[in-house]
Amino acid sequence: MRMLADTPIAFGETLAHARVLEDDEWRARAARNTEGTNIGLAAVDEVGTWLGVMRGYVDARDGAMLVGVFVDPASRGHHEGVADALLDGIVEWAAAHGDALTLHVHTANPRAIAFYARRGFVDTGRTVEYQLPPYGLENEMRLAI
Repeated sequence: MRMLADTPIAFGETLAHARVLEDDEWRARAARNTEGTNIGLAAVDEVGTWLGVMRGYVDARDGAMLVGVFVDPASRGHHEGVADALLDGIVEWAAAHGDALTLHVHTANPRAIAFYARRGFVDTGRTVEYQLPPYGLENEMRLAI
């Protein structure tokens, strides 16, 4: 819920929709992180508070895809290292599934775009329509591995 409240343009779901989901749905979503070639990583502090998450899956056309990225505002920034540590794990996973890691990021999310660019992702020029309000476009970015 923190993800959707913080950055509603990043997850392809509304906070209102997520709030009515039953526990069984959340368990099923979590279980998908370990199915097949999927991966789900979480950064958790010493008292069990989730600081951030990232997920990956292998798409038949685009190969390794980075999705579901969120770092709690209090844990953001290069000095914290949470996003970098999570992405390092995803890149290691992606290397076993091809020679690139691809993502889609909303054009109205400059913070995320800057992070990905800092980590070597390059805009491919391809865009995808974002299906929920406020709509707009997502840029495709790719990291060569």
